[in-house]
Amino acid sequence: MSEPRWVPWARRIVLGFLALFTLIPLYAMVSSSLKPLGDVQGKWEWVPTTLTIQPFFDIWETIPLAEYFVNSLVISGSAAVLSVVIAIFAAYALSRFRFRGKNFFKMTVLSTQMFPGILFLLPLFLIFVNIGNTTGIVLYGSRLGLIITYLTFSLPFAIWMLAGYIDSIPKELDEAAMVDGTGPFGALIRVVVPAAMPGIVAVGIYSFMTAWGEVLFASVMTDSGTRTLAVGLQEYSTQVQVYWNQVMAASLIVSVPVVAGFLLLQRYLVAGLTAGAVK
Repeated sequence: MSEPRWVPWARRIVLGFLALFTLIPLYAMVSSSLKPLGDVQGKWEWVPTTLTIQPFFDIWETIPLAEYFVNSLVISGSAAVLSVVIAIFAAYALSRFRFRGKNFFKMTVLSTQMFPGILFLLPLFLIFVNIGNTTGIVLYGSRLGLIITYLTFSLPFAIWMLAGYIDSIPKELDEAAMVDGTGPFGALIRVVVPAAMPGIVAVGIYSFMTAWGEVLFASVMTDSGTRTLAVGLQEYSTQVQVYWNQVMAASLIVSVPVVAGFLLLQRYLVAGLTAGAVK
């Protein structure tokens, strides 16, 4: 049965509206980053009368943006890698082994996503401070503390998502690998991980993006030496001036790692699980 004639036009109109909804703010950001500060603060003009790339040089001098960039990269990358590694082993155990309390553990992992993050802010703050006072291990105001904080939010989702991916991988592949002489760990590394690569990549991207743009915990759990980009961008606003053109330029720079990573890894997101298993 053929679709009515109005359906393709309705589809084009909706997609066009969504495209405008996305591209107009992006154009405003790019054009503002290429204007002098006076033009940005004045009357808005869709076509800039003066173009300059000076804001892209000034952003590194107005605030220590490079330091914040390194902090965000280390913290987000570490949180993503640890989430993926821990989730692989936890999800494999949930999918392939039977043990007492398995269903309770799975429901507990899923239930952690029901609570807003702000509920954990004060408890984590007190725990980190007490650990530092008792053991001397500095977690508050350190990169390690923020990495652990982000793990508490990304890891439950990562475990639940990867468990679903591994459940869809035939157990016969594990058994065939064990017949060839490998153990459960070898079957996990040689068979399950390649087959679950789309899920692993999706979990890694999710964990990285969650940590990269997080503001609430980064504003409380960091100091001047460990501040991330999401918090550091606020320093372009002072008591007497807001450097809007630099804010827009810095926002574009901040978006590059996430966009580039997504474009480079998107082929893994659409790869089939069966194709990965056959390989």
